[in-house]
Amino acid sequence: MSILEEATNSTEILMMGVFNNLVLYKQDVPQNSLQSIVPDLATDWSWNEDGTELTFRLREDVKWHDGHPFTANDVKLTWDLLLGRSQEKLRANPRKAWYQNLAEVTADGEFTASFHLHRPQPAIIALLASGYAPVYPCHVSPRDMRQHPIGTGPFKFVEFKPNEYIKVARNPDYWKSGRPYLDGIEYTVIPNRSTAILSFIAGKFDMTFPFEVTVPLLRWGHGPATERGCGSGRPSE
Repeated sequence: MSILEEATNSTEILMMGVFNNLVLYKQDVPQNSLQSIVPDLATDWSWNEDGTELTFRLREDVKWHDGHPFTANDVKLTWDLLLGRSQEKLRANPRKAWYQNLAEVTADGEFTASFHLHRPQPAIIALLASGYAPVYPCHVSPRDMRQHPIGTGPFKFVEFKPNEYIKVARNPDYWKSGRPYLDGIEYTVIPNRSTAILSFIAGKFDMTFPFEVTVPLLRWGHGPATERGCGSGRPSE
């Protein structure tokens, strides 16, 4: 269940609604770009004059699902984990290479965090807007995040039953007023691609994994039922 320790969409799509990023690509814009990046846990951001320091001002009204307040220390610890500098370690760290140009992240007060770069890298904010860049809580161990993740997002993790399902439920205290719209989401695990596609076409599911679909399966999928959706992104807003 730990996005930071996994390398594929199989975890990211399901768990992204449990977390928030500092920034996020605007979900209703068809193509990602630097211009489509909007605030999430950050309220705004700014660069220093030589382009080596990116500073985020953070929201002050956010709580983790267990009631702890969100602060800049959570941002610092998340990237300390990714840089391999924290006392506790990630079991796997597939995106450590993303941050080779990142010297450190500092908590400059309770609600300000700065990314210090070795050299200018304007596009680093594109990495921070990815679904693979959620902010983790500094008071929960990486071990616990694998089994029962705690986030700030619109959905709370409920249960993972291997080879059967993953369940998340609406966060009634979500900091974005009126969100999420759904009471919960149940993701059914179906290892066989043919079974998954046919179940989707039959109307058993509202969304299916869109990749690795063969030409014959794609032909079976033609028709009104396929309009329900095959996309990815945060399933919340």
